Amino acid sequence: MRRHAVFVLGLAAVTTAAATKTAATKTAATKTTATKKADEARWPPLGLPEPPAPADNPQTPEKIALGRQLFFDTRLSKSGTMGCVTCHLPEKGWADGKALSKKDDGTMNTRHTPTLLNVAYNTTFYWDGRAPTLEKQIFAAWKSQMGVADDKTAAEIATKLGAVAGYKDAFAKVFGGAPTSDDVVKALAAFTRTLVSGNSAYDRAEAGQAKAYTPAQKRGAELFKTKAKCSLCHAGFALTAWEFKNIGIGMDKPSPDPGRGKIDASDPKLIGAFKVPSLRSVSKSAPYMHDGRFNTLAEVVDYFEKPIDNPHLDEKIKGGVSLTAAEKKDLIELLKALDGSQPDGARPKLP
Repeated sequence: MRRHAVFVLGLAAVTTAAATKTAATKTAATKTTATKKADEARWPPLGLPEPPAPADNPQTPEKIALGRQLFFDTRLSKSGTMGCVTCHLPEKGWADGKALSKKDDGTMNTRHTPTLLNVAYNTTFYWDGRAPTLEKQIFAAWKSQMGVADDKTAAEIATKLGAVAGYKDAFAKVFGGAPTSDDVVKALAAFTRTLVSGNSAYDRAEAGQAKAYTPAQKRGAELFKTKAKCSLCHAGFALTAWEFKNIGIGMDKPSPDPGRGKIDASDPKLIGAFKVPSLRSVSKSAPYMHDGRFNTLAEVVDYFEKPIDNPHLDEKIKGGVSLTAAEKKDLIELLKALDGSQPDGARPKLP
């Protein structure tokens, strides 16, 4: 009888301990789920500050909605067949997946279409930084890429859009009257500023979430900051300081693209230098580099082992970066851990 009692008491203790452990596990899982949902719901996404907007073009829901429609509308182009979305496809990481793309008139661009993800945080625009604001970049691209040769043509297209009932009402509500080319640009900029990507495994790790990284990503993160030397140029919340660097790309051509050197001839180091891009959601927007020469992240990592030498090569990468095959794999896993939330790319109903 005593043995039976002891057995029953022991069994009860084990059952209680198991129940306590199960409850603790469920509580931890509930907290993890709650944290995940909170991270997914927050604006701006985890790891990012509020996207800045100029005083003369504040963000409003109505303006953003109008900008979304214009972004997907091919009536903005001279031919009526090209829209912003032609070169900035949501399914291609808001780029176009091509090394080089065609303009509205069929001529080829000489530089790769960069992603629009997190462009809201840029301090200058275009690969060479020649546009000082997002609005100026959008207006310049509207004219140079979409066949809108001059201000007069842009104004004519804006007027035609204003003749469309749905657009007429939307522009009147947002801007107080018939659309101008400036209104078109401001609406497009407002929408573009919502194309942000955060809440990646990297952001969760930086926020102190212990299980954010896989073991390989954790090793890659250490390499990123040390042996691979990535953080020398890719740092801060955007993983770039938007500086201009000559990393050798294109300097193997007979007539290299001067890049920033054409905009600012005062510093020889800027010859062949291009803006250091953000690495956020980098795996989504291949190919890479300003000439689109690399199709994979593995090719990019391999390149830095022996960058193209030239008199203006950035000091930080001279001599290259030597990594083992295993280290390269870990670094690439870290780069994939920078993939974050993706903006809504659903095509809107156009008026």
